[in-house]
Amino acid sequence: MGGNGNGGAEVYSTDVMLSLHAAGIDQCVVMRDTAPRTTELRQAGLRMATEVLNIPFRPWQRFQVGRLIAREKPDIIHCWMRRAASLTPKNAQSRAAVIGWYGDYEEIDHFAHCSHFVGVTKDIVSFMLKSGVAADRATYVPTFPSIIDAPALDRAALTTPADAKVLLTLSRLHPVKGLDTMLQALKDLPDCYLWLAGDGPSREELMTLAVDLGVHERVRFLGWRTDRGALLRAADICVLPSRYEPFGTVILEAWQLKIPFVACASDGPRAHIRDGKNGMLVAINDAVGLAGAIRRVIDDKKLRDAIVAEGHGEYQAGFTREAVTKQWIDYYQGLVP
Repeated sequence: MGGNGNGGAEVYSTDVMLSLHAAGIDQCVVMRDTAPRTTELRQAGLRMATEVLNIPFRPWQRFQVGRLIAREKPDIIHCWMRRAASLTPKNAQSRAAVIGWYGDYEEIDHFAHCSHFVGVTKDIVSFMLKSGVAADRATYVPTFPSIIDAPALDRAALTTPADAKVLLTLSRLHPVKGLDTMLQALKDLPDCYLWLAGDGPSREELMTLAVDLGVHERVRFLGWRTDRGALLRAADICVLPSRYEPFGTVILEAWQLKIPFVACASDGPRAHIRDGKNGMLVAINDAVGLAGAIRRVIDDKKLRDAIVAEGHGEYQAGFTREAVTKQWIDYYQGLVP
């Protein structure tokens, strides 16, 4: 994993590494020493090769990866996203199966040194096939939620009335996440407070918009949080108003903890949410529609209970940590002669 951030791909990839380690899969992990979870992986007993990425010069990093491959003689090289794939030498395929993992709609050129490809959604796999990947080399393996369940956060800690309806977003503060649409919708939801958990380049702009819309007293900017379970337990509804979202693991997090889920119809939610069945789905950029869907969930207990039950059932059927880890192990075993 070549990334160094707190994004969903970084979190999911390290969760998979930990699950595979618990299942007895021997791994040597190439990751930056400064990555948020390097210490956690090391403490869990995984073998870490952080020295490979210490010098920020890509040709040197690629050379070091090649040396590591020659030394380790792996059965499989798993490249999490395009940065990792770009650091894999051309001759890697002659030594092992090289997996390129797609968490987004990426150009195939970024994965030129990979022999096999895994997509996080069925739609991304379809995109791979249209890009020229052979059908027998493209596989779908979903994500699983990685939150730690915890008692509900005390609303008073976030200066939120105990009787308010709490709407929670869990995402980076970036224009593609549609959080401005959420703020606009909040105008029509006077009994609701909004918790924005995440950080990013749009923070100041969103704070200004909240003031301009007159809703700032009901908005809490929480920054990056590690207590997502406690936040979800304290919320009434989880909202994903993204304009662009390849998947959105937050869908599974809400399903797991039985929190009603409302989203705008970007790629990931559109592929997984059936409106009125396992969540609520509205058009992208539709603040009025978003407010209306949230109001329906708040006011209609029968609807609320139904979408919660259906979503939780789908989580249990195919998106638990155990089920997805088994898929990874089965997939790996199929690649090893």
